[in-house]
Amino acid sequence: MCEPAKAQRRWPTPDIPLAVYALPFMLGVEAARWAYASGSGLIGAGLVGLVASTAAYGLLLILFMVVRPPIPRPAVALVFAGPAVVAGYALVHGVTREAIPSEVWRVAFCLIGGSVTGLSALARILATVRSIDQSA
Repeated sequence: MCEPAKAQRRWPTPDIPLAVYALPFMLGVEAARWAYASGSGLIGAGLVGLVASTAAYGLLLILFMVVRPPIPRPAVALVFAGPAVVAGYALVHGVTREAIPSEVWRVAFCLIGGSVTGLSALARILATVRSIDQSA
């Protein structure tokens, strides 16, 4: 007898990658730091950061639903993919800091890592926009 093949378990992939959340996360952290420095306390600062990051991500979705012309849409996507470039650069720099003694090669690898991360985030944002347009 032939047994049926076992289905392979696959992890669910989100529609928007983690790198897209870099700008809302950075804005939330900075808002929380500002709130904490102004004396709101730890819980108040956390709430301010959560509201700021949620508002920034909501603004991204609203901008993509409202802005229809093809020129401003990639500009909005670039604004949200920019922090992903910084995050990719910082990640590669942190990993290669002790492994690569040459500063020139380290910067080259960091630039490549940041560029790949940013382009990946940009492509995923634009793909999400296309899926939003097709469903509307």
